[in-house]
Amino acid sequence: MKLILASNSPRRAEILTQGGFSFEKRVADTDESLPAALPPAAAVEILAQRKGRAVFRAADEVILAADTVVALDNRILGKPKDEQDAKTMLRALSGRTHSVFTGVYITDGEREFLFHTETRVTFYPLTDAEVAAYVQSGEPMDKAGAYGIQGRGALFVEKIDGDYLNVVGLPLAKSARILKEVL
Repeated sequence: MKLILASNSPRRAEILTQGGFSFEKRVADTDESLPAALPPAAAVEILAQRKGRAVFRAADEVILAADTVVALDNRILGKPKDEQDAKTMLRALSGRTHSVFTGVYITDGEREFLFHTETRVTFYPLTDAEVAAYVQSGEPMDKAGAYGIQGRGALFVEKIDGDYLNVVGLPLAKSARILKEVL
């Protein structure tokens, strides 16, 4: 069986490599639209399953797909549309606790595993200067919730409750246990 990562995320690839897995990447263009009132946990599971099913091709493959969102007060914060949107998101997260949800879908064509992991992240209060400098760095522009915990965004984190790698993009320990079953 060969492992296929249904993602173009360099962070997910790094996490799988860190876990000792060999894999190929295969990305599908999938519809990411969802009903507005959908809870974040359900949203990431639906999106991960869509991505995984879209790339499955052969019986000798195991597909791993994932989707990560940042949610504040049960409202999903996507990737910022522009610098002003990034500043707005970071100000909303400042001094507060939010959740990062990652949905994971794994299939060997016969069996399907679908789960989500939630990690709670608390930010220190941020100054306008800190927010402006971070947005100017460009780092938040392609990240859910406008920050990357594995980069300079780590400077904002007071504490986390849960799986750190989930915040980066893939809950490795839980995923690895399932992968060992199906590979």
